[in-house]
Amino acid sequence: MKTAVVAVLGGLLTLAGIALLVLPGPGFVLVAVGLAVLATRFSWAKKPLDYAKDKAQQGVEEVAQSLWRAAGAVLAALVLVALGVLALAGVDLPFVNAFTAVVLILSGLFLVGTVVFARRQEKLEQARAHRPAGARGTAGAYRAASHGD
Repeated sequence: MKTAVVAVLGGLLTLAGIALLVLPGPGFVLVAVGLAVLATRFSWAKKPLDYAKDKAQQGVEEVAQSLWRAAGAVLAALVLVALGVLALAGVDLPFVNAFTAVVLILSGLFLVGTVVFARRQEKLEQARAHRPAGARGTAGAYRAASHGD
């Protein structure tokens, strides 16, 4: 029974991620999540998982390093959420039913979460890179001063 649940859940997440490769949303992130679920029970999913994780990381890094990309992604996410809310409120949108409206809202929220995560990670990396040698860092660690100083 566990294997069937893992197969269905992982398959649905992977398919949703594949759909988001052409739709606005973090496609490779969701593909990686789906493959990670599948890899818990199926060894064949481990190789494509490595590829999807690399692609997801590249996408997160691109959003993190570019304020314009982050703004564009948030704008796309807000459009997705707005379309989903409008459909649930009774506005007749082509090709959108209650299920797709919920998927639009969840995709938009997931995209916003991914952008927020990416931007925070980038700020942490920048703070670490600009911290002077010998300064107190996170977790009580000290960076070693270079010998030439």
